[in-house]
Amino acid sequence: MNETVRKTRRLHIITHGCQMNVYDSARMADVLAPLGYAPAASPEGADMVIMNTCHIRERAAEKVFSALGRLRDLKEASGGVMMIAVTGCVAQAEGDLLLKRAPYVDLVVGPQAYHRLPELIAQVHRAGGSVIDTDFPTETKFDHLPEQAAPQGVIANLTIQEGCDKFCSFCVVPYTRGAEASRPAASILAEARRMVAQGTREIALLGQNVNAYHGEGPNGVGWSLTRLLAELAEIDGLTRLRYTTSHPSDMTEALILAHRDNPALMPFLHLPVQSGSDKILNAMNRKHTADDFRRIVARLREVRPDMAFTSDFIIGHPGETDADFAATMALVRETGFALAYSFRYSPRPGTPAASLAQVPAALADARLQELQAELRRQQDAFNEATVGLTLPVLFTGAGRHAGQIAGRSPYAQPVVVRAPAPLTGAVHRVKITHSNPNSVIGVLSQDTGEATATGQQNQEALYA
Repeated sequence: MNETVRKTRRLHIITHGCQMNVYDSARMADVLAPLGYAPAASPEGADMVIMNTCHIRERAAEKVFSALGRLRDLKEASGGVMMIAVTGCVAQAEGDLLLKRAPYVDLVVGPQAYHRLPELIAQVHRAGGSVIDTDFPTETKFDHLPEQAAPQGVIANLTIQEGCDKFCSFCVVPYTRGAEASRPAASILAEARRMVAQGTREIALLGQNVNAYHGEGPNGVGWSLTRLLAELAEIDGLTRLRYTTSHPSDMTEALILAHRDNPALMPFLHLPVQSGSDKILNAMNRKHTADDFRRIVARLREVRPDMAFTSDFIIGHPGETDADFAATMALVRETGFALAYSFRYSPRPGTPAASLAQVPAALADARLQELQAELRRQQDAFNEATVGLTLPVLFTGAGRHAGQIAGRSPYAQPVVVRAPAPLTGAVHRVKITHSNPNSVIGVLSQDTGEATATGQQNQEALYA
């Protein structure tokens, strides 16, 4: 047996950012497993530390350099043996600068090249210096990732599409992840089947613009996300499906109807709108209006009455006035969100909006606080509205305290119950009895058979 396979090395991966980075980190561990790398719980004593990074906001990028300083100390304590790699979007966008600021980093690898990690590690050992790979290879990394993968758990992520062709004025994704590309359907289905065989019961399909998926089908004809979801729903043992992140411009009628017709598809959609002002949406190059968003929400609630929504908002985009912000607040109050993510605009180098006159930080912060207070109120109200409902809950494992088991509702709420028997991987009906800010508590229903959604009941309670 090859010596690199026999020797066990300790690998610690630090993940920043989106769910796609979480998926990428898991796959990097799979890529390195044949070299003898086994997971380590902390960077202390690790033979290799990978920091998988996010570049979507300035604060996220600066956190990388702060964390690298701590890793430098650990590397020095190891006598220089520890290898440090930076992967992901910061690596892609700031590779050369990163090595100038942190010359002790051994590897800088973009998000499209991590399948080449074994080769790049060998280069570091041969060269005795840093190696950088931020190319966009002509071959897709998914063609080279190993079939063998560590179990992700009852709930898992599966990347099906990467990159984006929308070029929103504030966003670095087209520059760090590249052009929009969809995986072939056969590759996705095969990976999903392997996940289910390892115990996964819910899969979230990931992409920067996931509802624009157009991967090649087995017969050479492109599949839509709707078709892919239908095929995935046929996998025995896969009980739940979600997808994120979506763009309003790609919410087709067929995909909307899938929320009615595909029982595996959860009634919970992340649909970023970013602003309620058409002027700002145009400045963002979003290619949709606020009323387009309203029509999509209304149509989805028409075909699936128990639909709930999450969204993204950027506050303080260049040019935003008090009237523009008021339009955003009006959209938020009109729509009602189960959850939402909101951020102050952060100029990203190389994006069109970065060169425009900026909204004063204090004003943007004040607006953001007002928005977040309203979104917090809506999230609390949504959780409180589920009290008294009986929801199907997918159980994921032991709770924090003895005798508890935790799971997820159709709305991705963490649910905690007391249960005498292990229920991990099963879906059971739970009556919600209490709501917390970020979770709900319930009791098992007397009917412990497989649960189904209670759409009309939920609609009346949640949106009355």
